[in-house]
Amino acid sequence: MAENLAYTYVIVGGGIAGVTCAETLALLRPNDSTDRILLLTESPLVKAVTNVVPLGKILNRFDVEEKSTGELAAANNIDVLLDQLDSIASEDHLVRTTAGRCISYRYLCLCTGARPNIIDKAKGNANVIGIRDTESVEEFRKRIHTATRLVVVGNGGIASELVYEVDGLEEVHWVIKDPYISSTFVDSGAASFFRERLNTKASMDKQKTIYKRMRYTEQNEESASAGVTKRGAALGPDWHRAFDIQKHGEAGTRNANKVTIHHSVEVEDIQEVTSGLQVRLTDGTTIECDFVVSATGVVPATSWTGGCDRTFKLGPDGGLFVNWSMETSIGDVYAAGDVCYAGWEHASHWFQMRLWTQARQMGAMAARSMAAKRDGEEIYQDFCFEMFNHVTTLFGYQVVLLGRYNGQGLNDKYEVLLRMTPGLEYIKFVLVDGRLQGALLVGETGLEETCENLILNQLDLSPYGEDLLDPNIDIEDYFD
Repeated sequence: MAENLAYTYVIVGGGIAGVTCAETLALLRPNDSTDRILLLTESPLVKAVTNVVPLGKILNRFDVEEKSTGELAAANNIDVLLDQLDSIASEDHLVRTTAGRCISYRYLCLCTGARPNIIDKAKGNANVIGIRDTESVEEFRKRIHTATRLVVVGNGGIASELVYEVDGLEEVHWVIKDPYISSTFVDSGAASFFRERLNTKASMDKQKTIYKRMRYTEQNEESASAGVTKRGAALGPDWHRAFDIQKHGEAGTRNANKVTIHHSVEVEDIQEVTSGLQVRLTDGTTIECDFVVSATGVVPATSWTGGCDRTFKLGPDGGLFVNWSMETSIGDVYAAGDVCYAGWEHASHWFQMRLWTQARQMGAMAARSMAAKRDGEEIYQDFCFEMFNHVTTLFGYQVVLLGRYNGQGLNDKYEVLLRMTPGLEYIKFVLVDGRLQGALLVGETGLEETCENLILNQLDLSPYGEDLLDPNIDIEDYFD
């Protein structure tokens, strides 16, 4: 007999968006409230934001910690169910799971994330793996122990960090469709700055600190009984620090000068050969390797929408279309994180990018919206959506992205001020008519809050000209 459950709030997804939504709702819920919160997740491991460090009014640096579902539930007084979403009966405010449970809700928030966009030529090939969640990194770790040659395809944060961090292989080939590395986040100047670090990493005495992390069985008794096909939540910032992705048994040297970068090409074909895989690129180059890592972005995980009684409005990227309060086109159904498409009119310095920072912000906004609707209160969009903001780590450097940091949407009608100190910092200001529209800060620059303020208040900086980034002028104090 199917199990019937009833909750005020049901959140689907154990990633950063879903957990943030559940935790925020728990904080907003009065102590004497009868409102019940359920987090429905496919994996016994969930991702929670910890160690939040404010770097400005909006900008925050944080860690993402893996927690057991039991730990999360006990700390927040919420219920966690290990199961998988099967269908939604929105007219009746019901969701059904693959294990046959029927759960009624007052408000539903869908945080099902995204899935790796494996390169077309490799779909179905067991020797081509995606890197997206904890489980896929564990698969990578297993394979690297017996491998000597690796091909990494992709040019985003995960591909960049993987190429930089992996050790002990004879050959690493990095295949990118762009003319320079890490183009998802940086310009060609910063790419050259990073390239120097990639080339010199063998000479660096780099002691890697591995985070202590709790380990859980891949499939415990509860998940087995639920019949769940486990799909983990997305990796968080500094994901590589939680894993030892070096090949042991080597002399401990780093694989500098063994990384071959193939610029402005794509994978044309992948064939099984006796020695492993043969990868042919669009420029005719042929590479033999043991396995391929496809880190070529993600697509919203919405395969379950076919089981809904009403059709969701989707964005052009296939994500669930949401308004500024994170509500979908179906009443009382919200969405947050990688699964959604930001369908509202954006602030002039904000745009959507599927990153853990925005997953956290959207999850919190969805919680606030659902709680306000429950209480009949009016709220406004969170201030964090006034300006794009993200902190990450690339090639061992802190990287801060603010506003239109690469001139996105400015139609090339902007000027750029640069300051670079090799091995130390790379600073780029994007200005239009003397007003700061975006900033890229690599290294410990200390300019995060200053840039944030200058973008938000749109102060005319024309009188300062190129002196704005003069290393002898402390603009942090000047504009304090």
